[in-house]
Amino acid sequence: MRTLYIVKTGSTFPAIAHKHGDFEDWIEAGLLPAHVLPAERPAMAVIDAAHNTHGPLGYPAPQSCAGVVISGSHDMVTGGAAWMQDLEHWLYQVCMAGVPVLGICFGHQLLAKTLGGQVGVHPAGLELGTVPVSIQADVSLDPVWQHMPMCFDAHVVHYQSVRRLPEGACLLAGNSHEPHQAFRWRNNVWGVQFHPEFSRQAMQGYIDHIQQDLAQHSSRLPTHKLRCADTDDAAQLLAHFALHAHHFSHQHIDLPQAA
Repeated sequence: MRTLYIVKTGSTFPAIAHKHGDFEDWIEAGLLPAHVLPAERPAMAVIDAAHNTHGPLGYPAPQSCAGVVISGSHDMVTGGAAWMQDLEHWLYQVCMAGVPVLGICFGHQLLAKTLGGQVGVHPAGLELGTVPVSIQADVSLDPVWQHMPMCFDAHVVHYQSVRRLPEGACLLAGNSHEPHQAFRWRNNVWGVQFHPEFSRQAMQGYIDHIQQDLAQHSSRLPTHKLRCADTDDAAQLLAHFALHAHHFSHQHIDLPQAA
C-alpha cells in the first residue's frame, strides 16, 4: 500500500507548539477529520526534510507515495539551503510521476519554484491574519477544489510569494494582496499560499507573536486591524486532498518513471 507523506519543512514558534502542536500535527488532523471513515484513511508518515542528511536518496520512491503534503516553514524559499535543493530534486520526480502533491505556504512557493515559477519578496510586504480569498477558475471537475465556495476566509502569514506561476499552471484563487493564493499544475499538483491547517488559535498566536516582534524592533506595524476568525471552508481542502490521495493509492497502475 502506498503512503501519504507529510513533508515537514520547519516548525512553528515554541510557545505556539507547546499549546497547540506543530505543523505536521495540524496537517495530519486536517487530512484525517473525525468524519472520514477508517476504510478511507490512507497510511501516513512524516518526513523531516530540514534534517534529512541523506540527500535526495533519503526520500521514498515516487511509486510508494499515495500523496505528498509539504508544510509551511519560517525559512525562505529564496534562501536556497542544501536541504531545500534536495527536496526540490525529489519533488520534481514526484510531480512528474503523477503523484498527488499539495504545498502549503512555503511548500506552495517551493513547488512553484521546482516547476519553473519564480518566488520572491512580496512588494506590498507582510500579509497576516484571516483574509478573504476568491476562486478565479472553473473548479467543478477539480477533486480537491470542487466543494469550495467561490469566496472564503483563509489564514495567511507570509513575506514572500509566488511572483510568477510555472508554465502551464492554472491560477485557482487570489485576493487583492496576493493574486497567486492557489494554483494547480497539470492534474496532480496543488499549491496554496494560505494555511488550511491553521486553527483560529494558531492564527491568533502568529498575529500576537509577529506584532510583538515588530514592535520590539521598531518596525512598521500593520495599519489596519487584523482579523482572526474560523476558516472551516479553507480547512476542508486537506480532507478532500486526503480522499483524492486515498483513491489514487488504490489505482492499480504502474506510475511512470521520473526522469
